[in-house]
Amino acid sequence: CSREQRMSQLLPKIPRGRILVAKVGLDGHDRGAKVLSRMLRDAGFEVIYLGVRSTVPHIARVALEEWVDAVAISLLSGAHIEVASAVRQALDAQGLAHVPIAMGGLIPTRDERALAAAGVMRAFHPGHDDSSPAAVAQAFDSFVDAARARLARARS
Repeated sequence: CSREQRMSQLLPKIPRGRILVAKVGLDGHDRGAKVLSRMLRDAGFEVIYLGVRSTVPHIARVALEEWVDAVAISLLSGAHIEVASAVRQALDAQGLAHVPIAMGGLIPTRDERALAAAGVMRAFHPGHDDSSPAAVAQAFDSFVDAARARLARARS
């Protein structure tokens, strides 16, 4: 093993991006959020998992404090359009208009346009998407790239 290889093993790994994962409201079914969190961590992302029963203001505050690149919301309650809109407004109010939102859960595909209008960059639907770890990581890479490009434009 060369000296360079040994040194590279000692250096801290730079994450692919910082992703906040949350469950909103009284929905206590967190298996999907935990699977996503683990999948993203295994792919090299830094994940801030808020657990169940997060509020929209809490999500926005943590997103600001942790300087995240994207927010992922898992929702089974059927209030996905309202929650998406509320999260987008809360992030914007914190100066985080550049941070994309992804949603997953039991979300009908017919709600795609309404979710996009509410500020969701992508909705993940069970059985309708390629949910392989590589595909999910690639999607989140695009979210991180978009957030950083928006932030760079806003600063210039």
